[in-house]
Parts: sequence; structure tokens; C-alpha cells
Amino acid sequence: MVVTGLFHVAIKTNDLEATVYFYTQILGLRQVQRPNFGYPGAWLACPTPNGEAIMHIYAGGPALGDDGHTPIGTAAIDHISLTAVGFHQFRERFQRLGLEWREFLVPNTTLWQLFVYDPSGVQLELTFDGTVEPGVPPDMSVGRRYVAGRSFFRAESYPDPHV
Repeated sequence: MVVTGLFHVAIKTNDLEATVYFYTQILGLRQVQRPNFGYPGAWLACPTPNGEAIMHIYAGGPALGDDGHTPIGTAAIDHISLTAVGFHQFRERFQRLGLEWREFLVPNTTLWQLFVYDPSGVQLELTFDGTVEPGVPPDMSVGRRYVAGRSFFRAESYPDPHV
């Protein structure tokens, strides 16, 4: 008996369009066919060496709390980590779009990381193999360095896909 991998992550959102926009247009995931569960949502594919992992995004119905809104943030889950290529291109994209991000160099490794939030306040860690990334390593200065447990989420900074 063995666990062989992560199959999917499910994220609730109050703004399905903004969340799908973030994952597809900013991070580059691909929207794939989703069964009709009777409430709004999207499946977004994330390529991996062993096939595609899927991020399930859903809104309305079961995504809503008792107050009629989806909770914001990652709650007990601190972050979701995705492997990526193109450290400097992602950093430039976040900067161009006015998104807050943090950087980290994992001690005693060649792993470079960028941390960013999705529009629902879910923290994402993009992890890069620093041995194949060109350019300077992550900025570990105060204010740019990722500090575990310290939120930098600003909901107002996300691009409005409705415009």
C-alpha cells in the first residue's frame, strides 16, 4: 500500500472568472473539460512529468459558507506548491500586473521559490530548479524574502478579468 501522488486540489472562490483568469492567464494552467456537477466551476490542468494534475475550482452551492460567501484564504493549509520553469519571467509578470509576491532560496539546496496568492487568498508556492534557471537567485532581502506564516495577501491588487 502506497500513496503515489497528488491527484487534485479543490479551491473555493467567490469570483470564478477572476480565479480561472489568474490560473490560466497569469500562471499558464490550461482549462480542461469538467463534468456538470450542478454548480459553477472549472478544472485546470497542470502538466507534470507523470501526466496532468488538475486543480478543481468551484463557486456557488457547496463553495458557499453559512453567510452565503466563500471563505477567503488557505485556512489550515498554508500553501499549495507547484513546480515551475521561468523564475524571472514569473517575477516580471507579477510585478507588471501589480501582484504582491515573495521570494525564497531553500537553505542548502538549489531550489528557488516564488510565493503569490490567487484572488481567493490561497497562497501558492512556485518551486524552480535553480541549476537550470538563468540570472540571479531569489532576492532574500527584508520585505522581499518569504517569511513562513506572514501573510502579504492584498485582494485589491488582482487584475479584473471583467474589464
